[in-house]
Amino acid sequence: MVTVIGAGLAGSEAAWQLAQRGVKVKLLEMKPHKSSAAHKNAKFAELVCSNSLRSDDDKHNAVGLLHQEMRLCKSLIMQAAEATKVPAGGALAVDREAFADFVTTKLTAHPNIEIVNQEVTQLPCESSELTIIATGPLTSEPLIKSILQQIDNQTLSFYDAIAPVVYKDSIDFNIAWYQSRYDKGDGKDYINCPLTKEQYYEFVNALLQADKVQFHDFENPQYFDGCLPIEVMAQRGLDTLVFGPMKPVGLTNPHTKEKPYAVVQLRQDNKEDTLRNMVGFQTKLKYGEQERIFRTIPGLEHAEFARLGGIHKNTFIKSPLLLDNFLRMKKYPQIMFAGQITGCEGYVESAAVGMLAGYFAACFALGSKPIMPPATTALGSMAAHLQDTTNVDAYQPMNINFGLFPELPMQLNSKGKYRKLKGLERKEAYCQRAINDIASWLGAFSADEQLS
Repeated sequence: MVTVIGAGLAGSEAAWQLAQRGVKVKLLEMKPHKSSAAHKNAKFAELVCSNSLRSDDDKHNAVGLLHQEMRLCKSLIMQAAEATKVPAGGALAVDREAFADFVTTKLTAHPNIEIVNQEVTQLPCESSELTIIATGPLTSEPLIKSILQQIDNQTLSFYDAIAPVVYKDSIDFNIAWYQSRYDKGDGKDYINCPLTKEQYYEFVNALLQADKVQFHDFENPQYFDGCLPIEVMAQRGLDTLVFGPMKPVGLTNPHTKEKPYAVVQLRQDNKEDTLRNMVGFQTKLKYGEQERIFRTIPGLEHAEFARLGGIHKNTFIKSPLLLDNFLRMKKYPQIMFAGQITGCEGYVESAAVGMLAGYFAACFALGSKPIMPPATTALGSMAAHLQDTTNVDAYQPMNINFGLFPELPMQLNSKGKYRKLKGLERKEAYCQRAINDIASWLGAFSADEQLS
């Protein structure tokens, strides 16, 4: 018997993967007896904020690739999406009510799943039974307090401020340069984009006039001085940013030999150094406004964003510190975590990590050893993100994106010279490599399935 706590997308998928492999599951869900402020009905896998599971293009898009890998793994969430999808161009959008109905019906009818409607308020540290915590970013306060007690307060639980992440190879190094303030570090810790006085004030004015995303009814912003949205900082005075995250001290532009009036710094965000985080640029600006305004920064005119900024209620643990490769707590190996509470971002990613947790737990329950998906796949790159210790203190939730994948090898061109793939050609190569590399792992993933 494996206990799964939470019947959102991650918990539902984890329970399904276990049950399909012949493992008995107790699925605990606090609804309908208790709901978070965001939830509206008693069904499983409730989509709260959007009916879109984003792009379904598995040839050029990372989330579309993740869709396809999950389909190959016989994901319940992808089955529900296929059964309830509505027209949305190249996106995979669903009828939310029908989607939740599909998942609820499938899990309720499964002979290996027992549904128990009750709130769990304590982490089951004393139990020897394998348990998956899949309670999501709106985990109830009693359970959060219990988790905090057991993990030495290594949980981030507040209105999380997320800064945009840029693909490094889209930065213009004819303008930008590598340098840490006062030349500390190894010289490549930060990439710097300079602004003149005129450019700085134009940038601040654009921030002040931009459209912002409104908080949901269940959100009540509680900003911390250490993670204020950049537009909120700008509202405190036109010069606030130049004395804050955009201060130019300790830097000299090698292209002009001059000190910039202001600077935007980008810090390494992943082990492969394909992604760079815009330091101090957490924001509540609408996505279109972020792309428009941030591309006015010199050196970022052609920036491609792996993730745009945001601020929302989020509860997640520092998985690289607290979990092993198979999503088990290092301190209590019988307790696993899955879904957005681990530090993945988005409905699809949450379900994908739930699927992996279900597979790992089934292997443990059946006495076999799980095999990790290849790092070159979308599933493998998500798992690698949850173990990336590059910058644990700044660990943040992340959507699936090609910046998480190992870099592609250089390609030989017609002139006998090696070159990097770019644009759609690069994205297509990532997708093709992933589909090729996942084939052998699927054999292990499906070996003990008892599909019905």
